[in-house]
Amino acid sequence: MNLAERLNQLREEREAREGLATGGPRAGAPGPAVPELAVPEPIVPEPAVPEAAALPFQPAFPVQPVFAQSAFPVQPVPAGVEAAPAAVPGSSWDAGEAGGPAPAAPQELRGLAAKLASRGAASQPVPPQEKVDALGGLKARAGEALYGRLGSRLTDTSLTEEAVRQLARDELSEVIDQEQVPLSPEERRRLIREIADEVLGLGPIQRLLDDEDITEIMVNGADRIYVERGGQLTLSEATFSSEEQLRRVIERIVSRVGRRIDESSPLVDARLEDGSRVNAIIPPLAVSGATLTIRKFSKSPYTVRNLIDFGTLSPDMAHLLDACVKARLNIIVAGGTGTGKTTLLNVLSGFIPSDERIITIEDAVELQLQQEHVVRLESRPANIEGKGAVTIRELVRNSLRMRPDRIVVGEVRGGETLDMLQAMNTGHDGSISTVHANTPRDAIARLETLVLMAGMDLPLRAVREQIASAVDLIVQLTRLRDGTRRVTHITEVQGMEGDIVTLQDAFLFDYSAGIDPNGRFLGRPQATGVRPRFLDRFQDMGIVLPPGVFGNPRTPAATGRR
Repeated sequence: MNLAERLNQLREEREAREGLATGGPRAGAPGPAVPELAVPEPIVPEPAVPEAAALPFQPAFPVQPVFAQSAFPVQPVPAGVEAAPAAVPGSSWDAGEAGGPAPAAPQELRGLAAKLASRGAASQPVPPQEKVDALGGLKARAGEALYGRLGSRLTDTSLTEEAVRQLARDELSEVIDQEQVPLSPEERRRLIREIADEVLGLGPIQRLLDDEDITEIMVNGADRIYVERGGQLTLSEATFSSEEQLRRVIERIVSRVGRRIDESSPLVDARLEDGSRVNAIIPPLAVSGATLTIRKFSKSPYTVRNLIDFGTLSPDMAHLLDACVKARLNIIVAGGTGTGKTTLLNVLSGFIPSDERIITIEDAVELQLQQEHVVRLESRPANIEGKGAVTIRELVRNSLRMRPDRIVVGEVRGGETLDMLQAMNTGHDGSISTVHANTPRDAIARLETLVLMAGMDLPLRAVREQIASAVDLIVQLTRLRDGTRRVTHITEVQGMEGDIVTLQDAFLFDYSAGIDPNGRFLGRPQATGVRPRFLDRFQDMGIVLPPGVFGNPRTPAATGRR
């Protein structure tokens, strides 16, 4: 029986007793039918009446919210609740005939209901939001208020980062004043700093970006963020509070580099200020929510010493590559996705003498060349009207009119490959680029395909001759099963034999050493013992390699598998 039914019953009993007292129907006589209340309704107080008249019961607490989920108990009053007081003669709550039950007074009903409500509340689990500390709630409210106040000024490229931060601090100070939360000066400063970092930074992934051990961040929707640490993928505890917050972070990243992302252009390549590569896709292409992939770059560029310490290169390999760059050999760095091609390209570019003019061409600027005489060019996608695009190929062509000593292309992936090879063949020696391929032989085939994408009707033999004459060296990077990245081949392009481009390995990774108990490869790069033909160029330029760089004649262990 719920509260409304119980109150209805009490009212009927009271009216029956009052009817007896005033000459109404006697006990046992049939009385007027009382309509049953099927739906609980609030009881509206009646106008003031004389004291002798009956007053309807008016509870002093909200009925429906308290007992919406439970029935009114019809059992003895629980311990701790006072019993009903004795009947007062003449009162509208008179007990009636001797031996009749005394209905509970309104105060007692209130006490009983309050106790039951408190017990019910105690038995229910506390919602997660109630467990959030007051400071965390204040941070959330202040952050949302800051977004509302600043609006488009957060992505205004005319404002410096420091100007935006100062603006945010001023607005946050007003928001916190309006909240009227007592904070010490130190708590206030810390709170403003944390909220500003949250709003002006990249939200929950900001601390992942600050973690130097993390090399890649993959956001698969608002609630799943994976990171790569030490070559291994793990699920991070960090999450976005909502899809809206994730979209705000993406828009903040791309707007800083003049890109846009919306339903008409739902995928974009961009970069962070430190050069880290960013790719974002939003619905409708990303069915399960927006995705964000960030390939981090070290705040301080990797050096050849770092790669040797990591095991990516051997010291002999480093000596050879240094000499090849100084001798102005044309180099292609090949490898799969995530093998470290751009990192190695950065290191190789560091070998270029500082007195040479270098022009870099990229889709999204990532290279961190340390020389002073560097011109950095970046392609541009089309605008919302489909106009204004500037491709890598156009930039390569234009760079030939900029008097370059070296041309460094971040990656060739289309018709610009033909222009790059032509530049290598027309006096711009020492150029460097990267290509996606799993072996040196695959790299040659990949270059052939990309040249044909230029739309020129060239015979395959002519394409291969162009490649054989332009490219001197292929450096192959591989990501092994244990997550480590290794240079597995340094291969000379020797020329043509018939219709085939001939290759000769100078260094190979030794797979025959096996793996340790932790699954890590024990092998190291080894020289094959074959001396490349380009050593004659070294002698002409006065470049001397340390003795023993090319090791002993080839052994089965050094050959390994291809």
